[in-house]
Amino acid sequence: MMAVDVGGTFTDVVAVQGGEIRTAKIATDVREVFRGVVAGAAELGVEDSTVFNHASTHGLNAIITRSLPKVGFLTTAGHRDILDMGRSWRPGSALTDPRWRRSFGDAARPLVQRYLRRGILERIKADGSVFTPLDEQQAREELRVLQRCGVQGVAICLLNAYVNAAHEQRLRELVLEELGPVPCSISSEVSPLAKEYARASTTLIDVFMKFIYQEYTQRLDAGLRDLGFKGQLNFADCAATLVPSDVAMESPFRIVFAGPAGGTVGSAHFGALIDEPNLLCADVGGTSCDISVVTAGKPFVNTMFELEHDLVVNALSNEISSIGAGGGSLVAVSPSGDITVGPGSAGADPGPACYGKGGTRPTMSDICLLIGLLDPNGFAGGRMKLDPALSRQAVEGLDCGFDFAQRVRYAYDIGLNNIAEGVFNIAIKNGIDPRDYTLMAFGAAGPLLLPAIQALIHVKRVIVPPHPGLFSALGLLSAEQAYTASRSAYTVLTPESASTIDAVYRDMEDKLRQRLGLPADTPFSRSFDGQLPGQTWETPFTDVPHGDITPGAVAQMIANFHAEYEQRNGDRFEAIPVQGVTYRVRAEVPTAKVRFPELPARSGAPLAPIGTTVLRYLSDDEQLAHIYDRTSLRAGDVIEGPAIIREALSTTHLGHRQRATVGRLGEIAIELK
Repeated sequence: MMAVDVGGTFTDVVAVQGGEIRTAKIATDVREVFRGVVAGAAELGVEDSTVFNHASTHGLNAIITRSLPKVGFLTTAGHRDILDMGRSWRPGSALTDPRWRRSFGDAARPLVQRYLRRGILERIKADGSVFTPLDEQQAREELRVLQRCGVQGVAICLLNAYVNAAHEQRLRELVLEELGPVPCSISSEVSPLAKEYARASTTLIDVFMKFIYQEYTQRLDAGLRDLGFKGQLNFADCAATLVPSDVAMESPFRIVFAGPAGGTVGSAHFGALIDEPNLLCADVGGTSCDISVVTAGKPFVNTMFELEHDLVVNALSNEISSIGAGGGSLVAVSPSGDITVGPGSAGADPGPACYGKGGTRPTMSDICLLIGLLDPNGFAGGRMKLDPALSRQAVEGLDCGFDFAQRVRYAYDIGLNNIAEGVFNIAIKNGIDPRDYTLMAFGAAGPLLLPAIQALIHVKRVIVPPHPGLFSALGLLSAEQAYTASRSAYTVLTPESASTIDAVYRDMEDKLRQRLGLPADTPFSRSFDGQLPGQTWETPFTDVPHGDITPGAVAQMIANFHAEYEQRNGDRFEAIPVQGVTYRVRAEVPTAKVRFPELPARSGAPLAPIGTTVLRYLSDDEQLAHIYDRTSLRAGDVIEGPAIIREALSTTHLGHRQRATVGRLGEIAIELK
């Protein structure tokens, strides 16, 4: 089995063969991303692999940077400003800023400028009946306008098309006739759900992802086949479930934000193996810290997610929150003379000052190097040498009144507090007590920084899993292969509605079986998103009984809704009817999961450090820390802090009040003394 997580800076590749986990880290070629994937596959040997699981932030980066082709957007006449208005939600910073104004018109924020959004004369009512027939001649005229504007693709989202798709389907035919075989997505197929803006936003994302991923997938598949790969190429979606690449390309919007989800799924799988069902997961890289929660062994899944403020996608996704805190976070001085860390980042180019690539501003990596936590000669497995002199020069260049030791110490403490605040806020947001949770620390900088915040957020312990620098890629080898479908149909749950609800589920399941060639006896799990009439939000993932939807099954759906509503909101209203909004089905295909080799217990000579180092600026006095090689650790080994544990692609730091115990699967469990 092999998996790859394509990041903006590095491409992480992992392989599991014969019970051995092997890894490779390749610089990402942002111009031809597939080359780094193929290079990593060649380095580890892909020819004998049965599956190749893929996740990437390539599409997400294109949206964030607006490196997108020109596309047109067709919607019902009078509604082309829907992309500007969004859901009318303000960002958090705007809640206290009276000067904030939402952008309208030809503002740069929407993915499609206003002149490329064309209104089509047609109207379908909420019950699916046609109020205004589609004016094909007017539609052709608008398409010719888009043609003269040079659009390369078209997204179509008409009002109430999720109930009646006829007008969207005909418009797609007109697009083909007027513009030729350009990428075209219609909302009734991409996201047949209620609420026009979310459906429109998702359909647009789908068109853009077709541009980004379809040719990429073809070139990647060809490159792997040239290396002798004969297995199945899978893509991970935003919930880190796997689908074959050809199926993924039918709805590529689902894979736009897959990379970070792999770390959450990997944490859940590894936590189950070591009996840690409740986890705060933190992936600390160069630019950001991605935080998620696993409760009772399951990640928290949302029905939609935001790529940026109010840019939403209707796709199941693991809830992940990101903060600007990582190894590349910039250390600066505020106008008042205080030290600040982040959210800006030095990125990969020029990177931290110590990289010697032209960066002159200090980062957390420079701070850790000056403290003595990083090995200047062994960084990134020895592939890169760090220059402490450049770090010192960058810190000395800060315009503030602190002496050098104060600058280093304050920057380190502030950087840690930023991460601790982010993790604690996520815990509070999810209504959990950190004292009941274990912090899973991964990402290249996670083991370096996260153990130091243990006392700040009061978690039970900190776990550093095997291969933390590539743990998100490794998590893709623990993901499920699953197929999902969803459809909105506002229905008050009554005994008389049983046949209508049954027809919705049967139709979705039959279409999945037919499209994917699933056996007739493939089991499906069902759920629905419901609400009390008049509410503008739904209670998602309420269980639905298997088999025929009978009046008895509807009664059970109602009971399940009230139980779920009470669990989420602390109250129940059994006297109020329940309205079903969105109905969901899911089919899972059994997949092999990565097995972590067990470490033997130590025999013979006790564990001995490979060296010592002096840690400066962490306190008034210097600290002498033992250095250990992670590859030499054995199950049951105990390491007293202060200490540093080095491995090829990461470094773990134990403070002077911490103790680490090595587990049977090689995990490092860190607790306060």
